[in-house]
Amino acid sequence: MNSRKFTQLLGVGAAAAVVRPACSLIAEPVPQSATAGVVRLSANENPYGPSPKAFKAMSDAFDLACRYPDEHNNLLIEKLAKINGVDRDQVLLGDGSGEVLKLCAETFTGPMTTGKNSGRGSLVVADPTFEAILHQASVGGAEVVKVPLTTNFSHDLPKMMAAASEGLIYICNPNNPTASITPKNELREFITKTPRQTTILVDEAYYHYADSPDYESVIPLVKDHSNLIVARTFSKIYGMAGLRCGYCVAQTDTIKRIRPHQMWDSVNIMALAAAIASLDDSDQVTNGRRLNNEAKAFVTGEIDAMGYQQIPSQANFIMINVKRPVVPLIQALKQHNVHVGRLFPALPNYMRVTIGKKSEMETFLSAFRQIAA
Repeated sequence: MNSRKFTQLLGVGAAAAVVRPACSLIAEPVPQSATAGVVRLSANENPYGPSPKAFKAMSDAFDLACRYPDEHNNLLIEKLAKINGVDRDQVLLGDGSGEVLKLCAETFTGPMTTGKNSGRGSLVVADPTFEAILHQASVGGAEVVKVPLTTNFSHDLPKMMAAASEGLIYICNPNNPTASITPKNELREFITKTPRQTTILVDEAYYHYADSPDYESVIPLVKDHSNLIVARTFSKIYGMAGLRCGYCVAQTDTIKRIRPHQMWDSVNIMALAAAIASLDDSDQVTNGRRLNNEAKAFVTGEIDAMGYQQIPSQANFIMINVKRPVVPLIQALKQHNVHVGRLFPALPNYMRVTIGKKSEMETFLSAFRQIAA
């Protein structure tokens, strides 16, 4: 059945619902969005959605829903390897970069042992940072060591290195939730000096939004560092958060060490088709950056005028010092149908706000002015 027939069948189903006898005893459910009427600025999503080419690719892939996604898996790996200047066996796909983080926690953290599990150990992270990998490492029995960010909200790399003992160091750059970066020279030196028995995972989920001259990807450093893994996602600039597709780049032996922890075919055919098409649409990244920067400039200007300080943002969200405990403000905004980020205990007076469309930021500002007065 091709996509046109699939669409026709959907139309027939809708027509049948319309002519259903009025005496039917079964109430038809009315599809509703769980977030209808809500301005959702809580999850750092891309409000503009996937590329038009991605939508078409998914439609064209309807006929392949009955097949395992091996061919598309290989096509995406080949494309990512070429874009990043690495061999195909240096790329591992994941069900979002979240799966990559989970696999790294399972592979490189846990109780320190000898033999086949040597090289496992503690997880060292910044505080605050993206929490998912902390939970995953803890489930595996690993010690989690939190190192506070510097006063400039960058990773305190010397202290993180001193705290590591084999295991894994996780660096989110730009960092979530602070939207701050760790300068490229500091990070490059850190990667060079870290002992090879300690693995470094650099999460570049927000890479496409960073435009500071003091920022750069560390993927080019993989060729010289067997202990370096770099994670990327299609959830942010490519607008595919609900589809789940991500990947990592590392040396071949490192990928071989991670792969046994992964289930087969973890990325579905629709996500693969959309990701492949997205990489062929250069406008997706260019337009995404421009729209994000325009809305961010608008809202940060308004927040500045209200007298609130912000951490300089290199991502698609901002972190505002609200000068009081943030939880009551988060709850009050919900009463205005505006959802913002959760509490990050290390910064209890800061509010994380995703950059949505300008109209959404206007709604946020209106509600924020009311509750903060």
